[in-house]
Amino acid sequence: MNKTTTENKKLNKEIDRFRKKGEIQKAIDMCRGAINSDENNANLHIKLGDLYMEKHLDIYQAQQYADEAITEYQRALESDVNSAEIYYKIGMAFYYKRELDKALNYFKLALEHDSKLSEAHFMLAEIAMKKGDLIEAKEQAERAVKISPLQSSRAYYLVYSILSLSNKANWYQKITKLLASFITLPFDKYAMKSVLRELSYLKFIPILLKISIIVFTKGCTQEVVDLFRKTLDKAPGYVELYINLGCIYYELKRYEDAICEYKMAIWLDSLNIRAYYYLCQLYEEVRDFENAIEICKKMIELKPYSADFHCRLAQYLYLCGETDEAINHYQTALTLNPNPKWTSVVAQTLGFIFQENIQNLDAAISSYQQAFNLNPEDIDIYLNLGNVFFEKGAYDNALIIYKKALETSPNNPRLHCNLGYLYWGKGDLEEAIKEYEKAIKYDNTYDIAYNNLGVIYLDDLGRVQKAIELFEAAKKYNPNYALAHYNLARSIALKGDKVEAAKLYQIALDINTYTQELDPADIQEKIQDLFT
Repeated sequence: MNKTTTENKKLNKEIDRFRKKGEIQKAIDMCRGAINSDENNANLHIKLGDLYMEKHLDIYQAQQYADEAITEYQRALESDVNSAEIYYKIGMAFYYKRELDKALNYFKLALEHDSKLSEAHFMLAEIAMKKGDLIEAKEQAERAVKISPLQSSRAYYLVYSILSLSNKANWYQKITKLLASFITLPFDKYAMKSVLRELSYLKFIPILLKISIIVFTKGCTQEVVDLFRKTLDKAPGYVELYINLGCIYYELKRYEDAICEYKMAIWLDSLNIRAYYYLCQLYEEVRDFENAIEICKKMIELKPYSADFHCRLAQYLYLCGETDEAINHYQTALTLNPNPKWTSVVAQTLGFIFQENIQNLDAAISSYQQAFNLNPEDIDIYLNLGNVFFEKGAYDNALIIYKKALETSPNNPRLHCNLGYLYWGKGDLEEAIKEYEKAIKYDNTYDIAYNNLGVIYLDDLGRVQKAIELFEAAKKYNPNYALAHYNLARSIALKGDKVEAAKLYQIALDINTYTQELDPADIQEKIQDLFT
């Protein structure tokens, strides 16, 4: 053994001693000193690069040393351009800088020089996950396992995570990958480093308890934000801290700050459904439905068999006017059917869209009937189904549905009001009046029942004073009911009080600006007719 080799071993041993003691800066200084004396020593440059990366990943250090590591690795590469290991290390540095495309390029270069470098395959899988390509991620992770089955704990776990997102994977496949991940953990040095890093976060339990106490006693305050920020300065890779801080910002209505924290959590852990979910809720809160749609699509990529996610996406698409695509996702949610009552509500929503937006009454009836089969005790389904039959002109079917509903809920004012409208449409005024009076009996604040009954007394029976009393009641219980003001104005005009009638028409016109119940031209024409 020559003198140089002996000195190098002694130097490496001394550097490692400082590193193990946690004195990374001293190890760096010693390594730099050695490089000054031997600038072309590739091993020293690699060693220094590793030390910079270790400092970069230290939870107690600001993450600002990746560039220095890259510089050292590239200097080492000048001496050995065929080193798969150096390409891999440069890729890791760019990965931690969050420059994924550059990292991807270097991992591919590493594999060009050593196709059996399992760590590079695993990192390709990690990047594919962050880009939302689950198929590529699974393929690369499985290649890593095939090349190095005993040292692929992280790859096994990644495959398990991907399988867990799919309802098609059986329990045996998932449990096998999970067990393999645990069994091979001691042999995967990179996985062990990750575990040790996670365990180091236990040191922050006291500060998290302090934050919880402050939130419980004082609510979300700037003090809580400051504590989170200080903790993140110490542990910049702690995903849950970013999510929790995002929630604090959300409560403080600092939405832009909350978005930044949720996005940071997603970057650090692209499988974190909670971060996506909270971000999606935030976009919904600020009515940014376009971004909500994008996040929801990402959630569905990660968990394609979640009925809730498909339903949320359908809701956002509907609000953005994408009705056909919304219908597709509502129908997907229906096929997943996680809970009969929940699914019944989805079927009703779909029925409403078919009825109101598509004008496909047969499809609406089918959806409402599906909802009924799932939850026959829901009175709203009877009401909706009866309304569609009425709109279709199938009055007898509507009557059967309403009467069937009364067997379940005989004192339901909405049912009696709908029956009143049905009998009115059939020309049976006596039965219509009875049903409206029952609706008012069971709910003496039912503005629609008062108004509709008033119209019967005014237009069909000519009892103006009785109509006025009913319209006054409708207006009393709903001051923003434009139609009630309009009908009261008509009644007052018949009594000869044109000035009061004009006032009521004007009020109806003003309210209608917001409620859009009437054609404003009709109201203006009524006002003009008063004085011509």
